[in-house]
Amino acid sequence: MNPIITRPATVEDLDTLLQFEQVIVTAERPFDPTLKAGEIHYYDLKALILAPDSEVIVATSGSETVGSGYAQIRLAKDYNAHERFAYLGFMYVKPEFRGRGVNGLVLEALTTWIKSQGISEIRLEVYAENEAAKKAYEKAGFTPNLLEMRRSLEEMVKM
Repeated sequence: MNPIITRPATVEDLDTLLQFEQVIVTAERPFDPTLKAGEIHYYDLKALILAPDSEVIVATSGSETVGSGYAQIRLAKDYNAHERFAYLGFMYVKPEFRGRGVNGLVLEALTTWIKSQGISEIRLEVYAENEAAKKAYEKAGFTPNLLEMRRSLEEMVKM
């Protein structure tokens, strides 16, 4: 069994990362009725890989890419105590590698990069009904902060 290591993603990783993105979209569709049908893209992965204010990390086992995540430095709202924060996204681990600490390794690599940027606040979004993801983030030290709520007037008319 090969050890799992992390490294910054390169443009050569794009094909695999685009596949990961579609798996994430498929997994999240049941949590979000507002997603349009067909192939959609949450991220501009190439831009995230190349931008100086973001870091995309991949986890590998041998020659196989088994996980991913990104951090992007963003400006905070004027009313926040911090001026900038790191936003995490694109957290994914192939099912056959789950439970082996891959997500923790990706988070550790991203946290190291975030600290090197002088950032002390990390934020992410997770669907309220995605219990597995919430548990994984809570295990990593994240706490709930704000719940976004929505209401569809079209759905109300059908009631």
